Amino acid sequence: MRALIVEDEFLGRKVLKGFLTPLFESDSVVNGREAVEAVELSLKEGRPYDLILMDIMMPELDGVEALERIRALERERRAAPAKVIMVTALDEPKTVIKSFHDGEASAYIVKPVDRDKLFAELVKLGVIGK
Repeated sequence: MRALIVEDEFLGRKVLKGFLTPLFESDSVVNGREAVEAVELSLKEGRPYDLILMDIMMPELDGVEALERIRALERERRAAPAKVIMVTALDEPKTVIKSFHDGEASAYIVKPVDRDKLFAELVKLGVIGK
């Protein structure tokens, strides 16, 4: 399975990659623009991401807008939508609701990300087994 980590902070990317490495082939990008480019390339290659961990607050293109563009690419290419977990330090209901409504996010986790909570979400989403 493939995962994409979208996080502008180096330590955040490193921690998430460490959590996912045993189970996923994972790539990392630093902002929403790069996330859209990575997803577009993965779809062109016929190797789409199964999971995307997307930070909400990032430079250049935030996570909510990036997710909306990613969903548009998936629809355009008639690809199965990736499971997307929005990750943020902000516990702001308006942003969370926008992520779920406009971007069709699958789940939401508040930083700092705890490995057990992340894996519990992955099990709930059916991405990994118990």
